[in-house]
Amino acid sequence: MGVAETVGVADMPLNLLTSPDIDRALRENSFRKLFDGGGLFLLIAPPRQPGWRLKYRFGGKERGISLGVYPEVTLKRAREKRDEARRLLSDGIDPSADRQAVKAVSEHTFRKVATEWLDQQRKVLAPETVSMIEGRLDNCLYPALGSKGMDDIKAPDLLAVLRRIEGRGTHETAHRVRSLYGRIARYAIATGKAERDVSQDLRGALTPVTTEHFAAIVEPKRVGELLRAIWGYEGHCSTEFALRLAPYLFVRPGELRGAEWAEFDLDGDEPVWRIPAKRMKMGREHLVPLARQAVELLNELRTFTGDGRLLFPGLRTPERPISDNTLNAGLRRIGFSHEEMTAHGFRSMASTLLNEQGFPPDVIELQLAHQDQNATRDAYNRAQRLPQRREMMQAWADYLDGLRARKDKKQPETRATQKNSARKSLNAQP
Repeated sequence: MGVAETVGVADMPLNLLTSPDIDRALRENSFRKLFDGGGLFLLIAPPRQPGWRLKYRFGGKERGISLGVYPEVTLKRAREKRDEARRLLSDGIDPSADRQAVKAVSEHTFRKVATEWLDQQRKVLAPETVSMIEGRLDNCLYPALGSKGMDDIKAPDLLAVLRRIEGRGTHETAHRVRSLYGRIARYAIATGKAERDVSQDLRGALTPVTTEHFAAIVEPKRVGELLRAIWGYEGHCSTEFALRLAPYLFVRPGELRGAEWAEFDLDGDEPVWRIPAKRMKMGREHLVPLARQAVELLNELRTFTGDGRLLFPGLRTPERPISDNTLNAGLRRIGFSHEEMTAHGFRSMASTLLNEQGFPPDVIELQLAHQDQNATRDAYNRAQRLPQRREMMQAWADYLDGLRARKDKKQPETRATQKNSARKSLNAQP
């Protein structure tokens, strides 16, 4: 590398300009270069704003950089910037290359990359999932890592963040935040914004988490008791119908409570619920063939909520669905503890009993919307196994009805029956 120096200023005195000099030149409003020494000059080229420039040599070549426009950058500040550049030159650093490196880091901060990644995810993830991710970014990752360049983040930096989360006793959250960072880092690598994913260096560094499965009833006799209790539930219309539909459909609770009428085809020979990709955990459309019993419940529910967008609007506003805890609270109300049954447990119930009844495991997994690790086979199954899934869903609904009726075949009146009876009574009055 050649000698680094400012252009032709080895012995030139600095600070030649004064503010009155600049004012006079600006009044003339003509092209001029006002030199201040050390390679610094003010370029006046109407109609553009006057701008500070610095000329220097590096590696035997003449180079130049802009130091900002006047008067936003004052004469004093321009001199400070010139002196900063001269210090870099004295250390053998090209000011232009240094500026580009700083700019690259500022463009590829963790916050900016994470924002870009999340904007892509919004297209396929459910709003609730996006909100959860935003919370983990805002509360866990951004405070410590948000302003850092992706390649400036080292494994100890991320570990320090995760240790603070563990210190609050939320070990599972620490693992999930590590996984979230990894997803963002892999996106950064793929888009040329980072070299590596430091979360991979932290495998085994966090406190292990014991997986707690969702409580579920899987003993047939007890399932019958649960179903009879659900059919005896009297409460808010949305909760009542959501509880009755949950065993037949066994979708995730968030997918059920957010259901919209536009997603259902109830009038054809093969009724189906098409859950859009944006509301699915795996980010792809999911088909739920509807058994006769489910269609009957949905048609009954349509008399109550069919005029709105949501199947299960909340009590306070019809524009928002029932809350996350509504179904679990309903189960508690009919006598089933959190340790015994949860809203998510209807999936485990269906999976266990359908497998015991000999249905093909891959058909069951497809209906549970579990992703096949083989992408080609997964796409084929989703396209080709719908008739088998429809047959299974009807058999499952018949089986549940059998369990529910086994003890007491007389069922409580439905809301629609009560509504019709009241209407007939009213019309019969003189």
